[in-house]
Amino acid sequence: MTDAPIRILDAQATAALLPFGALIDTLRRSFAEGCVVPVRHHHTVANDGEPDATLLLMPAWHDAQRPARYLGFKIVTVFPGNTARGIAGLTSTYILYDGRTGTQLALIDGNTITARRTVAASALAADYLARKDAKRLLVIGAGRVASLIPDAYRAVRQIEHVDIWDIDAGNAARLADSLAQQGLRTSVVSDLEASVRAADVVSAATLATQPIIRGEWLRPGTHVDLIGGFTPAMREADDDAVRRSSVYIDTHEALHEAGDLVQPVKADLFSEAMVRATLDELCRRDVTARTSNEEITLYKAVGTALADLAAATMVYETASANS
Repeated sequence: MTDAPIRILDAQATAALLPFGALIDTLRRSFAEGCVVPVRHHHTVANDGEPDATLLLMPAWHDAQRPARYLGFKIVTVFPGNTARGIAGLTSTYILYDGRTGTQLALIDGNTITARRTVAASALAADYLARKDAKRLLVIGAGRVASLIPDAYRAVRQIEHVDIWDIDAGNAARLADSLAQQGLRTSVVSDLEASVRAADVVSAATLATQPIIRGEWLRPGTHVDLIGGFTPAMREADDDAVRRSSVYIDTHEALHEAGDLVQPVKADLFSEAMVRATLDELCRRDVTARTSNEEITLYKAVGTALADLAAATMVYETASANS
C-alpha cells in the first residue's frame, strides 16, 4: 500500500465505486471484524457576526492483526451562516492512510461516503430484521439520504413498490419520478397513517423533532428503520413504537445521541438492557434476530466511523484494482 499514489476521488467517482450490493457485503464483514473507533472529536468554531460553526473529526483504524491495515478519519465542517451565502453549510472529506506506515493514500468525497454507508448499514440491518417476504417499502423523507434508501433495500429484499411521504409533497413527487425512471413502482402518499399500516418496511430519513411514526399504526411483522434523528432533541417515532418493538441499534452511542431512545430512557420507558443487539452482534451472529413473522422490529442508527473506514477502504481498493 505504501507505494500507491495519492488518489483524489470526487463525489461521482466515489459513488460509482460504492454499489450497494458490494458495499453491504463489505459492511457485514467490517462490523463482524471490528476496528478501533475512538470517541469523535467535536469542536465549536467561533465565527464573528454569524452562528458558531462546528468541526467534527471521526477517526478509525484497523488493529495490528489485520493483514491489510488502514487508518482514516472524516472531517466535517458545519457552517450555518453559509445559508445566507447560498452555498452548502456542510462539507465532509475523508482522508485514508496506510495503517502500517501512516502514508496518505486517498482523499475521498466525505458526503458521498456518509450517505451511501448510512443507507447501506440500514439495509444490512434489515437483512437480519425485516421479514424475508417484505415487498412494500415506505420512505419517509425525500432528501439526499432518503433518495438512496430504495436502491439499498433492493439489494437485500425483493421490493416491489415504494411509497414516498415528505412534508413537502413536491419533493416527494420529484423523488418518485426519479425512482420511476429507474423502473421502480412508486407512489407519492399523503395519508401517512394508512401508508405506515400498509408497509412491510418503514424507513425514515428526516430532521423531525416530533414523532411522525406512531406505534399504534404498526401492524405485526413491520420493520421500522430510523435513520434521521441524530441528536437527543430529534424524534422520528413515538414512545409506543419503541415499546411495541424489538429494538436494535448500530452502536451503543445511539442510546446517548438519538432522541428516539434518549427520550424514552429519560421517561423510564426504555433501558439499555432492553436493546436486543447491536449491528456488530447481528453480523457476528452472536444473537438471534427476528424470531417470527409477527414480531415488530425497530433499528436505530446514529452512524459510526467504522462504516466510514469500511466504505473508504472499499473505494480505495477498488480504484487501485481498476487502474
